[in-house]
Amino acid sequence: MAGHSKWANIKHRKAAQDKKRGKAFSQISKAIMAAVKNGGPKPEDNIPLRLQLDKARAANMPKDTVDRAIKRASGEAGGDQIQELTYEGYGPGGVGIVVQTITDNVNRTSSEVRSTIEKRGGSMGKPGSVSWNFEQKAVYTVAADGVDEEALMEVALDAGGDDIENDSGMFTVSGPPNVFATLGKALSEADYKVDSADVTFIPKERIMLEAADARKMINIIEAIEDLDDVQSAITNADIPDEVLAELDA
Repeated sequence: MAGHSKWANIKHRKAAQDKKRGKAFSQISKAIMAAVKNGGPKPEDNIPLRLQLDKARAANMPKDTVDRAIKRASGEAGGDQIQELTYEGYGPGGVGIVVQTITDNVNRTSSEVRSTIEKRGGSMGKPGSVSWNFEQKAVYTVAADGVDEEALMEVALDAGGDDIENDSGMFTVSGPPNVFATLGKALSEADYKVDSADVTFIPKERIMLEAADARKMINIIEAIEDLDDVQSAITNADIPDEVLAELDA
């Protein structure tokens, strides 16, 4: 998990920027559908769904649009079949990129992901060409303000978690994918403020990029994340502190 929090914090800064300029309803709908597919349609039993519903309310998303997304993902409404697909590619310096999507149009999503990566100097890879260097993890982020790390670690370990990291005011708690629901329930019952929740890919090893390549890599990841069908874009790139400072500025 070393290095995950640094990249997660880039995504938190990106999320703040997205909030300022408004996030498209279609993208929120996709995230709601992904949460329902992974954890069911009941918000009380599904922390990721609760988080997405909070985002929908903050964006003033109509309730009927939210309800329609939940029904589509749970099979209660008609429409095209929703599929979760993973794409793999390469960025500057040979770093790996794993893109997780949820879509009702495979051809559109494949074309958009390929075009976005290749137009910015990256390349697509075959299934398995990159993912061997990643492992799937249940990952929760918790605001560190006022949180005792040892107490949080005890809750996480008791629920099947296997790692915790603190970086820049945010705890990252992780564990095997099969403890996702258990870990989320434990954090909720212990009254921790969960900022994000995902089953995602975590790099086993990272590649430190030169500043110029790091800027290109951030550009690629941000462009991918702006696609409506994309749920996450993960890389094993390690970003130099000077580039992170530029983002903060």
